[in-house]
Amino acid sequence: MAVPQLTPSLLHTNKELPTLIAGPSLGTAALPLWGPAVPYLKEHFQVVAWDLPGHGESKPSTEAFSLGELASGVIAMIDALRADDVITEGSKLYYAGVSVGGATALQLAVDYPGVFDGISSICSAAKIGTPEGWTERAELVAKAGTPTMVAGSAQRWFAPGFIEKNPVVSTDLLHSLQDADRFAYAHACGALAGFDVREQLASTTDPIIAINGAQDQVCPPADAQFIAEHAPKGTAAVIDSAAHLAPAEAPEETAALLVDFFTSN
Repeated sequence: MAVPQLTPSLLHTNKELPTLIAGPSLGTAALPLWGPAVPYLKEHFQVVAWDLPGHGESKPSTEAFSLGELASGVIAMIDALRADDVITEGSKLYYAGVSVGGATALQLAVDYPGVFDGISSICSAAKIGTPEGWTERAELVAKAGTPTMVAGSAQRWFAPGFIEKNPVVSTDLLHSLQDADRFAYAHACGALAGFDVREQLASTTDPIIAINGAQDQVCPPADAQFIAEHAPKGTAAVIDSAAHLAPAEAPEETAALLVDFFTSN
């Protein structure tokens, strides 16, 4: 296993503002996932999104990695952005991630307390699915490719009617899934198979808001509530109109929750 090299995308640049690091969902690239929310975030944050290995702008991983190593990859990326003066030393730093990016949020809270002034886990959980389910999916995608995931993901990702009402947003997200590297996608499944921070939430010290969609079958609102109840500085919010990709499905509402929470911490 090794720390993966992650490529950032500067979705909105303004070094005078606090920086929001925006994390991806499995199978998505940063731009189609977070792009719809940027207009509602840009007055408050510089927005830097990152892509999973083999997704979007990031190079494919060549070996398996854990969620802990993925979190370390995020920290290494931030250190590089600070060295390049993209992130001003001493400025406030926040993190929000979706699904596996939300799992990374919780892993960052466990492994790197105090690095962020606030953290958000979106459409995620302290444990997602089962190790067996993730291992099966990893094996399937490594053999047959990411297009095998498109039909199921279209059902899981979006609330009923969203695809018909928002064809461009949904098509861009599903294309990013088709374009993802099959082996890197399988490595991310392997990382999720080993992810479980339910017992470690009690040791976290960062302010955390868990935001889940009311129509999410993967990570229902009860998962956000669990985080709120077990993290000492945890709180939860539910977006009624969203399923599993809240920043793309309900960008204005997701951004409003993040702005309210982060600017009060």
